[in-house]
Amino acid sequence: MAVLQSLVFLFLMVSLASTHSQSTQFQNYPAKEPTRRNSRRLSRPLIGHDGKVYTCSEKDFLAFESNGSIAWTMHLNYTCNSDMPPVHGGRRKMYLVADNRVIKINLLNNGTSEPAAEVLLSAEPTKEGQGGIVGLAVSTMSSSVFVNIKNRGLFAYITRGQLLWSAGPVIDLFGYRQGCRKNIADCFFNSVPVIDECEASIYISNTGGELYSLSIRRPHFKWIQDLSSYDKVFTITPGNNGRLYVTVPVKALLLALDVSSGNVLWEGSIGPLSTADYAPVVDSNGWISIGSLDGFLYSFSPTGVLKKFSRTAVTDSVIQVSPTLDCTGFAIYISQTEMEGKISRTVGEYTYVSAMKPKSVLLTLYVPATGSIYWSESYPGQFSSFMSQSDLRHFILDERILLAFVAASKTGNPLACRSTRQKLMSSCSQVRPKLVSIYTGNERAILWFLLFESAIMVVLAGLVRFCCIFWSKKKLEGENLGNFLEKRVSFKSLSYASLKCKFSIKERDRGEADQRCLNLD
Repeated sequence: MAVLQSLVFLFLMVSLASTHSQSTQFQNYPAKEPTRRNSRRLSRPLIGHDGKVYTCSEKDFLAFESNGSIAWTMHLNYTCNSDMPPVHGGRRKMYLVADNRVIKINLLNNGTSEPAAEVLLSAEPTKEGQGGIVGLAVSTMSSSVFVNIKNRGLFAYITRGQLLWSAGPVIDLFGYRQGCRKNIADCFFNSVPVIDECEASIYISNTGGELYSLSIRRPHFKWIQDLSSYDKVFTITPGNNGRLYVTVPVKALLLALDVSSGNVLWEGSIGPLSTADYAPVVDSNGWISIGSLDGFLYSFSPTGVLKKFSRTAVTDSVIQVSPTLDCTGFAIYISQTEMEGKISRTVGEYTYVSAMKPKSVLLTLYVPATGSIYWSESYPGQFSSFMSQSDLRHFILDERILLAFVAASKTGNPLACRSTRQKLMSSCSQVRPKLVSIYTGNERAILWFLLFESAIMVVLAGLVRFCCIFWSKKKLEGENLGNFLEKRVSFKSLSYASLKCKFSIKERDRGEADQRCLNLD
């Protein structure tokens, strides 16, 4: 499949587009009250381990039940970054970015006299544009928080706030410079740090199109891979299965890298993407799935085998947001939007996609590894009826929010959910190498061959030993030592016979016995 560069312009000609997100909003239907003017916008959501959906709205941190009702609201003194979702912190803790500050949320303190929210880190940007928080990641296994600060570097903190270490994209090590080889002056980390718990690694890229693999525990660069030949802007997705995936939106490419070396194992072409920061999802089977504006879901196996899926007519539909993993880890929820007046055209190396307005959304629970479909429903529909009566009617809904609540409510899911630890263990188990047999063919013939080899080795060992003994004797005879050895053996034999004679005679015959035994000597 030819590699096409894709510049995507998705025009939604009704007031459905957002300056914060290109996903379609559905506040106009089915909810009628309150009006759109009074509605609030939600940040990117996070599905908690407790089944709740966590998100921000302006200066409020909210927890929703899976049915759309608000469980509780926590007021913050800072405005949340709507493009950065909350992050799991382990032990009922979460982290989020608000007004260039990292806020630590302790859910156990919510509703108590203890403060539930505290500022872990503040990074006020300077006039030169330095200091803004680019991304946040948390490793629950090492209890570390990683923050990428623009033009300053990557900082690692323990969850109590103490700085562990920091790293920049330019480091002199053993006499040569690592990274930022082409433009050192304006080079800095510019991506959200992502963590591979199975490898204890953290991945981040710089403005020069170079990808770094660092150790979680210290600022040690495992490898640096220059991907600038593809593009300087890409997203990173850890597979937790021995693979690292890089999405290049401009060239509509998906790359699979080896986590131990950074080498590109395979690459696959995909359709045009809705945003430059579009992130695919990796399930517990190791399949990576990414939706496209051409209406297809592209799913790749760990070895690069491609499956394309669409539940609706691709000529009239688009997939604008990333799929959401279900609670089992093996299936994903997909959102396909049917558009009115969709037009796709290719001019040279660029693909343009435009559309007038959305008509409906088809939600599907799909297993990429097997191609099985467990559930599918249109929105508006049965699922939207109870959401319009919940607390969600006060907020502007987009497809990302819809997928989060569908997944949290386990809609149409007949499979048993698993814990986060089970999902991680399942993914990490794929890293273990399989045992490979060095022999092929008939096993009985191989066994006889091995026995024959063993017999030959025994015979050869015997011949070598015989030759060594034979040549040793010949050498002694040549040096006139043979007679000496023969006399020494005879002397030992006679002495032993005399001694035996003396002990065998009774006490009264001792004198006569001594004479006889003396004759033996």
